[in-house]
Amino acid sequence: MLLAALLGIAIGGVLGLTGAGGGILAVPALVLGLGFSVVTATPVALMAVASAALLGCIDGLRKGLVRYKAGLLMASLGALFAPLGIWVAHQVSNRLLMTLFSLVMLFIALRMYRQAADKSQASPAYLEKNCMLNPATGKLRWNLRCWTTLAAVGSVSGLFTGMLGVGGGFLIVPAFRQFSNITMHGIVATSLMVIALVSGTTVIGTLVHGTRIPVLGWVFIATAVLGMLLGRWAAPHLPARRLQIGFAIVTLVVAMILIIKTNFPGLV
Repeated sequence: MLLAALLGIAIGGVLGLTGAGGGILAVPALVLGLGFSVVTATPVALMAVASAALLGCIDGLRKGLVRYKAGLLMASLGALFAPLGIWVAHQVSNRLLMTLFSLVMLFIALRMYRQAADKSQASPAYLEKNCMLNPATGKLRWNLRCWTTLAAVGSVSGLFTGMLGVGGGFLIVPAFRQFSNITMHGIVATSLMVIALVSGTTVIGTLVHGTRIPVLGWVFIATAVLGMLLGRWAAPHLPARRLQIGFAIVTLVVAMILIIKTNFPGLV
């Protein structure tokens, strides 16, 4: 019970600090820490991430940081593709699913570390990107490039949400940074909105189809919300670059442990 609470606080805290990452660590926390299978851990992780992200989204809306039109576009497509991810998850073995999850974690960890460590790659404010803000209004310019970019990000994040229970923020935040000139505070707040909507609709679907969450899962979910509160409080006081590097290192270590535990169980 105590371990479930501590893991929940940690996952919620990461989500609150970065706008991503909570979901990518939630399933490994449940699998390695509490002994859940991937299929059992997925709805618990989604519920925890959705509840915590909703709290962060409300905070972002209150502060006027959420790009709600972009968020709704990505969330609607994410919700459409999430059931396909759930179907795929039930067609493959736990070992294959866990290996795929670990490889995704490795990719994200290495990419995030390179982004944070390479100070020279910061893009100039004037560089044209797929989704640009109108300086006169402060709103996004909705052209074909912007529509298709956000639609693709939402679809892929929804697929991974259903298949791996990861929330999607690990894709949304880097993609927003790459393809738009929205501020990091706006990116995090919008990411939390998409995570809350996609994860929430996905987990509701699994519950309607008979999935049950164990007591330890509810403890994990409740404490993840507490962790979100702590993370949102601490975020303005911590350097974003160091947070990203620290998260990337933790994700890399967890991914390696999962790969070894899944494919070489005798070594761990």
